Amino acid sequence: MTFNGTWKVDRNENYEKFMEEMGINMVKRKLASHDNLKITLEQTGDKFHVKEVSTFRTLEIDFTLGVTFDYSLADGTELTGSWVMEGDTLKGSFTRKDNGKVLITSRKIIGDELVQSYSYEGVEAKRIFKRS
Repeated sequence: MTFNGTWKVDRNENYEKFMEEMGINMVKRKLASHDNLKITLEQTGDKFHVKEVSTFRTLEIDFTLGVTFDYSLADGTELTGSWVMEGDTLKGSFTRKDNGKVLITSRKIIGDELVQSYSYEGVEAKRIFKRS
């Protein structure tokens, strides 16, 4: 499938401001901006297996499109939500368990890059990945 493969973060756009809005402290924001994140995506039909490897952690997640699941960010923030496919875009809507605010995220292949976009409380950010 289109998303299948291993992707390594290449650059960020407004990511630090986004993390600040999420309530992540300055030290963790600085570290996260240089986390060397590598994501491996495997799609089989409506099921995904995702492996995230960074300087801070390795995490494996299995999810099915449209099915709610729990997820924790690297800083420990707990979320619940789901992914859906809208055209060629993978869109996620996740609600924070601590404050009920919603994080919207999407993944889309643009050219030879995987663009992961975030929106939280009016702050938008992107992380752009290249195939590794």
